[in-house]
Amino acid sequence: MRHYLQVPYAEKDAAKALGARWDAAQRRWYAPDGLNLDPFAAWLPTDSQNTLTELVPVVRETPGAYAAGDDLALPAVSLSRLLSGVAQAVAQAYRSGVWTTVEVLRVSPRNGHIYLELTERGPDDRQLAQARAVIWAGTASRILPSFEQATGASLAPGIKLLVQARPVFHAQYGFSLEIDAIDPRHTLGDLEARKREIRARLRQEGVFDANRQLAAPWDYQCVLVVAPPDAAGLGDFQAEAHRLEQHGLCHFVYAHSRFQGEGAAAGIRQVLLDALAALEAAGEKPDAVAIVRGGGAVNDLAWLNELALSRTLCTLSVPVLTGIGHERDQTTLDEVAHTAYDTPSKVIAGIEARIVQRAREAQTFFETVSAQARQSCSTASSTSTQLRHSVQASAQQQLGLSRQLSQQALHSVDRQARSAVAGARVSGTHLLHSVRSAAPDTVALARTQSRALHEDLLQASRFSVERSRSDIHILKPDILWSAQRCLAQARSEATALMREVAGQGPEKTLNRGFALVRDAQGRPVTSRHAARAQKHLHLQFHDGPQLAHVEPDAS
Repeated sequence: MRHYLQVPYAEKDAAKALGARWDAAQRRWYAPDGLNLDPFAAWLPTDSQNTLTELVPVVRETPGAYAAGDDLALPAVSLSRLLSGVAQAVAQAYRSGVWTTVEVLRVSPRNGHIYLELTERGPDDRQLAQARAVIWAGTASRILPSFEQATGASLAPGIKLLVQARPVFHAQYGFSLEIDAIDPRHTLGDLEARKREIRARLRQEGVFDANRQLAAPWDYQCVLVVAPPDAAGLGDFQAEAHRLEQHGLCHFVYAHSRFQGEGAAAGIRQVLLDALAALEAAGEKPDAVAIVRGGGAVNDLAWLNELALSRTLCTLSVPVLTGIGHERDQTTLDEVAHTAYDTPSKVIAGIEARIVQRAREAQTFFETVSAQARQSCSTASSTSTQLRHSVQASAQQQLGLSRQLSQQALHSVDRQARSAVAGARVSGTHLLHSVRSAAPDTVALARTQSRALHEDLLQASRFSVERSRSDIHILKPDILWSAQRCLAQARSEATALMREVAGQGPEKTLNRGFALVRDAQGRPVTSRHAARAQKHLHLQFHDGPQLAHVEPDAS
């Protein structure tokens, strides 16, 4: 005998799993003859359903009705019939689903069906209720994709749901809930409410923006990386980080912790603080802390939305870089971090970009210093040449002036001597004429006196000439000494100037680490453009020359 059932389309998989068969002619499900009907109580026709009291007679004992040793047959029912009555009573009380809030404890997919363990917790995290639930395969294929698309979350321990569930009691399997629908808005609201609470607490404490207000690292030499072990996103990060370490550009220290499940946030916090303490004990301070993990469901990442961990990141004294999940994912760690990247790969790309930027700046500074040094060498060489020419010209001018002064002094002394001799001769001639013109009366006396005077005059003339000659001999050494002193002073000044020129000469410049650059003809090469036009250059160092080959310009 077939017992036809009233099975909704959404529950056909559940009925089939219990042994129901499909009658194509009647287009109805039925329970084959000999099959226990208790599991199908919820789908039996209404006219065949009885109340619990109808199926299970209630036996009321009357005080004193039975005495010890009485052998009376009491009315009784089988356990299966009792539980079938309970099942029918539950089915009548809950003909349709009821919206209820639950938290998932366990998820067990099997043959397309989703078996769950649900709970309700109080404010003190004490468990208030617990029940089993099932989402039949047909229902799961209909409601789970839309739920995951709307929330980005998947069914996993710890997620909170608002579900439409129908209580079902089976005599063989006990009590459970059959879930027909899930409201994604409740899950999103719960996740967002948790993040809003964390934001509010951190802002109230005045630390929400503390890490973002730190100065960005000027360069990266040491980075502490916190990530799950063997994470997919960590592999991409490490590939680029290893390349930077190979070139000695940055050192990476790795600390691992699980990023989901109960206690994940506390584990991350402890691992982070322990790693920082170890670095400090080693005398090393990281330039930044990078927290990275690959993508995942929203509820997987929700384990990171925890107040104590977020507060720790806010109060760190080094900038925090996050690369958690994909572009659409965001946790409270991203919100409080100094810089939040979409993925782990973008974190290492940002670190590499800063290192490359500093390297290019250093190269630019080096080229500027080199150009200024070359310009200074060229200016010093030109100034030295000009000073040498100036000293030589000044020395020659001083020598010419000394010769001229000496010649003028000699001419002056010679003129004075000749003038004195000429004056003496003129004076003697005048006296002689004066004597001859004397009166005839005194001729005799005059002759006598003239002879005496002539002798005196001759003696005076000789004395005057001798004195003039003596003056000439006395003045001549002074004039010569004066001329020699002028010449010695000129030579001394010329020597000092030559020494100064020698001190500023090319040899001293070469000893300071510079080099003179000449072409094949020995002419100075003072510009990069002139150097590119040569095949070979002759470099003059302080300890000798060196031939250099000019490579063609790559540009």
